[in-house]
Amino acid sequence: MWLFDPESLRILRVNDAAVAHYGYTRQHFERMTLLDIRPREEWDDIRRVVDRLTNVDGLSSFWRHLRSDGSIIEVNTFARTITFEGRSAVLTAAIDVTERRQAEARVAYMAHHDALTELPNRILFRERLEAALADLPRHGGELGLLCLDLDNLKLVNDTLGHPAGDEFLREAASRLRHCLPAGDLVARLGGDEFAILHFNMEGIQDTLALAARVVEAFNRPFAIQRQQIVSGASVGIATAPANGTTTDVLLRNADMALYCAKAGGGRTYRLFDVEMDNRLQAKQVMEQDLRQAFVEGQLDLHYQPIISLLEGRITGCEALLRWRHPVHGHIPPAEFVPLAEDIGLIEPIGEWVLHRACREAATWPEGIRVAINLSPAQFNSGKLVDCVSSALSCSALDPGRLELEITESVLLLKNEATMTALHRLRDLGVQIAMDDFGTGYSSLSYLRSFPFDKIKIDRSFVHELGENKQSTAIIRAITGLGKSLESTTVAEGIETIEQLEHLRADGCDEVQGFLLSRPVPAAELKQLLATWHPDRLAL
Repeated sequence: MWLFDPESLRILRVNDAAVAHYGYTRQHFERMTLLDIRPREEWDDIRRVVDRLTNVDGLSSFWRHLRSDGSIIEVNTFARTITFEGRSAVLTAAIDVTERRQAEARVAYMAHHDALTELPNRILFRERLEAALADLPRHGGELGLLCLDLDNLKLVNDTLGHPAGDEFLREAASRLRHCLPAGDLVARLGGDEFAILHFNMEGIQDTLALAARVVEAFNRPFAIQRQQIVSGASVGIATAPANGTTTDVLLRNADMALYCAKAGGGRTYRLFDVEMDNRLQAKQVMEQDLRQAFVEGQLDLHYQPIISLLEGRITGCEALLRWRHPVHGHIPPAEFVPLAEDIGLIEPIGEWVLHRACREAATWPEGIRVAINLSPAQFNSGKLVDCVSSALSCSALDPGRLELEITESVLLLKNEATMTALHRLRDLGVQIAMDDFGTGYSSLSYLRSFPFDKIKIDRSFVHELGENKQSTAIIRAITGLGKSLESTTVAEGIETIEQLEHLRADGCDEVQGFLLSRPVPAAELKQLLATWHPDRLAL
C-alpha cells in the first residue's frame, strides 16, 4: 500500500509489504512518483486517470508495475481519497496478480492450441478461417485452404510406442512450419490431420507450389528413436472464393480433394473440382445401396473350385462375395468391399460370409474344403475367433475343412493381438493361408513369424508365365519354398493351358482360375462337384 499526492504524483508513504515486494528501500520509494513504477509507454494513461480522481472511493484497475530489478508485474489496484497531514491524498492498495494472469493466459492459449505440437487447434483454425472469409469481400484477393493427412502414424504408435508417435507428430509440425510463407497458419486438427491457411495467395499456381513443398517435405524419412520412418502426406486443396465462401463448404471441398488424393495412392495433392463432388455423391448413394443390400439379403456367395495338380480332383472351393445391384447390375468386389471397410460394414458382412459358407460347405462331399478371405477389419474387432468358432459350431463343419485366407495387410503391424488370434484359429483346427504371396515387401518375414498351411501365388505372376522370365523364376522359387516349409502352394488366375503346364512342371500343388471353372453359385457348384472328373485337368 502507499499514499501519493494526486497533483505531483509523488509517493508520500509506503508500507512494509510494498518495500519488500517491489525491492526499493523505503527512502528510495518515498522519493519516487507513480510514473517511476510504471513502464514509460503507460505514463500518459496514468496521468489521465489521476486527473479524473476526485473523491475516489474503491476505484479498481489493472496496471503493469516495475520492480527494482526491472521485472514487470501485473497488479490489480484499489484506490480511495483520504485526508493526510491536512491535505488530500490517494491511498492505493496493489495486489500482484502476475501468476494468476499468466495462468489465465496459459489456459486461454491451451484452449486454442494443440498441447503436443503447440500449433493452433481446430477451434482457433476455424476462427481464423471464418475471419479471413469475412474479410474477402472487403479486401478482395484469394484464400487457399490445404487439408492434409499423414501416413504411418498408427504404424509408429503400434510398433515403437506412443512416445515415438508423439515425437513423429512434433517433427511433422516442425516440417510444416518450415514449408509456410510468412503470415500463413498451420494447425493440427487432431490425430494425423493438419490444415494450412494460405493467406497471401498469388494465384492457384502459388498454392499448388505450397502443396508440392509439403508433399516433398514428408517424402523425406523421419529419424525416430534411431529408426528411419518412411511417411508421406496427402493434400487436398480448396480456394476461396472459387470453391466456397463459407467455412463449412470450403472445409468440405478441401476434405473431398484430400480423399481423392488418398484414393489415388497418396503422397500427392489434388485441387478440388466439381466432378469430385459428383463422385462423392455417387459414392454416398452407393454406400446407402450397400447397406440396404446387406439388410435385404441381396449379397450372395459364389464358389471357385481349387484343383489338385497331382490328383486332378477338386480339393476345395474359394467363397467369393457377389453383389448384383438392382440398377447397375454386377458390382465388382474390388469396388464394394473397400467401400464396406470404409463404412464399417465389413465386420457384419464378414460374419455373414463365415456362417453362410460354412453352412453350405457342410453339404459338400467329405474332404472338400472351403476357403474364405478375411479383412484386416475383422481382426481389429477382437471378435474374429469367436465368430469362426460359432460358424463351425452352427454348421457342424469339420474345422479341418475351413481355410482362412489373409493378406499381408493383416500382418503388416505384427501386433500381438493379431498373432494371438491366428494361433487361436489354428488351435480350432482351421487352416491358415497367405493370399497374394510375393506382392508385399516383407512376405518372407511373415512366413518366419507364422507357420502358414498354404501359400497362394498372386495372379500377377501367373499372368506373365512363359512371357516374363522373372515371374517364372519367382513362381519356381515360391513352389520350392512351399515344399521346404511343408506348405501347400496354390496358383490363382489360371487362364491358359500354357500357364497350367508351367505350374505343373514347377511343382505347384493346386490351381484355380477361369480355365478350369469360373466362380459359380452354390446350386451350380453341387452339380459341378458331382460331375467333375480328374481327366478334365488334362484339357
